[in-house]
Amino acid sequence: MSAPEGKYTWTATVGEKGQIVIPKQAREIFGIKAGDTLLLLGDEKRGIAIPPKEAFAEWFGIAFRDQEGDKT
Repeated sequence: MSAPEGKYTWTATVGEKGQIVIPKQAREIFGIKAGDTLLLLGDEKRGIAIPPKEAFAEWFGIAFRDQEGDKT
């Protein structure tokens, strides 16, 4: 089964210190370099997301909107 164009999936293993290694292909596609700071967005029902740097503002609005669509 092939993924739609521009869609990817990877796995990462969590080490004993809670660290994960972002796969090389993902780092290349999203321009992630050593020393970059990443934002992790969490929702207990939907999981964790690591948005691309350019999408921070958009993702803040999505992550903190409640289920009824309230954007405050």
